[in-house]
Amino acid sequence: MKADLIVGVQWGDEGKGKIVDMLAQKYDMVCRSQGGHNAGHTIWVDGVRYALHLIPSGVLNPEAINIIGNGVVLSPESIIKEMEQFENLEGKLYISDKAHLNLPHHALIDQAKERLKGDKAIGTTGKGIGPAYSDKINRVGFRVGELLDTVKLQNSILDYFEQNRAIFDVLEIDTPSADELVNLLNDYKTKLAPFITNTTNMVWDALDNNKKVLLEGAQGTLLDIDHGTYPYVTSSSTVSAGACTGLGINPKDIGKVTGIVKAYCTRVGNGPFPSEDLGEDGERLGKQGHEFGTTTGRARRCGWFDAVACRYSSRLNGCDDLSLMKLDVLDGFDEIKVCVAYILDGKEIDYMPSDLESVTPVYKSFKGWEKTEGIRNWDELPETAKIYVKALETLTKTKIGMISTSPERKDTILL
Repeated sequence: MKADLIVGVQWGDEGKGKIVDMLAQKYDMVCRSQGGHNAGHTIWVDGVRYALHLIPSGVLNPEAINIIGNGVVLSPESIIKEMEQFENLEGKLYISDKAHLNLPHHALIDQAKERLKGDKAIGTTGKGIGPAYSDKINRVGFRVGELLDTVKLQNSILDYFEQNRAIFDVLEIDTPSADELVNLLNDYKTKLAPFITNTTNMVWDALDNNKKVLLEGAQGTLLDIDHGTYPYVTSSSTVSAGACTGLGINPKDIGKVTGIVKAYCTRVGNGPFPSEDLGEDGERLGKQGHEFGTTTGRARRCGWFDAVACRYSSRLNGCDDLSLMKLDVLDGFDEIKVCVAYILDGKEIDYMPSDLESVTPVYKSFKGWEKTEGIRNWDELPETAKIYVKALETLTKTKIGMISTSPERKDTILL
């Protein structure tokens, strides 16, 4: 059996949570491959809101096993708080012993460095994701499995502070006391030890035994450390290939790849955004789409669908189809724009360059529609909405297999 994969193809916040939640009802195992608690999935089920940052979206399927893979940087405080939304997760949730710890000092480093950058700040969430990944790459990080021996881990962390004393002094970050640190680590261990295991073997066993496995990541393709709008990116590989390293599986284990995309575009933080609308339409998209970050509460930047960027992401991820989210947010617009090309150095191009800062968008306009909210059948969509969806298929060179018309699980059109 091969594992199916869900991937965001914009700048994150595409609505992966709803789709993974829907699909997870049919899967035996749902796995998170990378990122940290800077990501956020909001899922609405029967009017109840669930905010997930680290726990896979399959947690709402009572039959599914949920895996947090080795590619994740795990904040113990965040996941412990998140787990409190659910009664009992033992036997349902497992955390890789090879995942790296995102500890309180990582967030302090993150915030201090953003302050020092001033107006050149990347616009991170300040959750410590970058510093945690930096420590991992520098081979000075701490793995989740080390929580099982808190005395040894405490000494290692204090040694780490001592070795980096000059840096911490400049950033005005205090060293925790030994007592404070061991108490904190013991609390983490008590609450998380039952969930820590070798998840790679679990995923292998599931695939070998023909279990249905679903993979999900965090953020979106355009925030990928290699293929996104560097340096305004996250610190991990957000593309489909990153799921392999983040869970310990090989490319031959990947089955269907579904890309998640909004019917318009949003971005959080700084960085290039060619189709951003800084006028009334952009403001209206934000209001109608309730575009505020699940993790930070920050207002998202809003703009029109970028078909050039989406086509790039679809090819990069090998998307078999796209799930088009939030079509209903476009309800009531007289005119809807789509970026179909860029102008770079006076020439029109139909590809995404490495330097996205220097391009201006070329738009094609579509006639709007009155209402799609809550529609669950393709035939019931307004004709102008159908034309828009079909145009996106052509422009992105990827078929659309699913359309979401509200945050509710059931308000979805399957094509």
